[in-house]
Amino acid sequence: MSNRMKNLSQFITILCFMFLISCKNKQEGEFHQAYPVLTVTSAPAEIKESYSASIRGRQDIEIYPQVSGTIFRLCVQEGEKVKKGETLFVIDPVPYQAALRTATANVHAAQAQVETARLTYESKQELFRENVISEYELSTARNALSVANAGLEQAQAQEVNARNSLSYTEVKSPSDGIVGILPYRTGALVNPSMAQPLTTVSDNSQMYVYFSMTENRLRALIRQYGSPDETIKQMPSIELQLNDGSIYEENGHIESISGVINQQTGTVSVRSVFPNENRMLFSGGIGNVVIPYKMDDVIVIPQSATYELQDKVFAYKVQENGKLSAVQLQIEKLNDGTDYIVRSGLRPGDRIVSEGVGLLQDGMEILVKETEKQ
Repeated sequence: MSNRMKNLSQFITILCFMFLISCKNKQEGEFHQAYPVLTVTSAPAEIKESYSASIRGRQDIEIYPQVSGTIFRLCVQEGEKVKKGETLFVIDPVPYQAALRTATANVHAAQAQVETARLTYESKQELFRENVISEYELSTARNALSVANAGLEQAQAQEVNARNSLSYTEVKSPSDGIVGILPYRTGALVNPSMAQPLTTVSDNSQMYVYFSMTENRLRALIRQYGSPDETIKQMPSIELQLNDGSIYEENGHIESISGVINQQTGTVSVRSVFPNENRMLFSGGIGNVVIPYKMDDVIVIPQSATYELQDKVFAYKVQENGKLSAVQLQIEKLNDGTDYIVRSGLRPGDRIVSEGVGLLQDGMEILVKETEKQ
């Protein structure tokens, strides 16, 4: 019985030994598996920043009548290009023509009253010099002349108002642009206090594209270029990505930067200008402004060389002995969707694993499959 137990004990010992050998071989195989490694370098890079933007016409002018009346004639159509001063609507001019004739007649009557008062005053002056009348009568005649002159000025002012009102019956475009919708047609009664405008004239030859930039980013640009004015002058041309994802064919430029920071969002409003000769941009549209800028001596690594843990980005740096060390990175995404710019965590000359980082752990030892430069 004791020999049988002894043999069983030896058998178990042999199995344990073989198991340990197997585990050891397995671990050695894992530790010495080859992974691709790249050597980090610094080089110039172009970064494209994207900002949500809204598109507006250079001028979107709502057209309201300045006088009341019915629309006598409609002179344009929706979507028509018009020039500054071109007639859009004609409001029934007949009542205003009559008012102008009345005002003109009142001017003539007032002029006659002035002449009569002047003759009376001159006659009174002669009589006063001959001591025929008193100074009181002379002053009364002079005051009557003043009242007549005031009446003439009032009549002339009314004539000007009547003439202006008549001219306002022709509603004209205040600028070059495109006519919007026409909610009112011939015969509609309109007035200056109406809630909805007669139409809108949009100057779409150039489009304003508005977007917001963070205060910190704006300050970085100002430090780079020297001042807000120099930033506007030296900023490169910008692109516009339309709402359907396509890139607008014309480049634009930044025209102005607001001097007020929005306290709720911490951003500054920026206005850019894009040409729109082909009328491909529409007022009220949305898109994204894409701003490129170049950076010197930056580290760029592929996203495949990193992994995320609790919203933090890490890479595995290969030590001289082949062991791995996990390093946390401060990164900035490039618009190519494949690379990161490393702000901190790596230096030129460091070696990192470029692929398969999800299979690795901190402290593991690997074989270098190949050496690349990035």
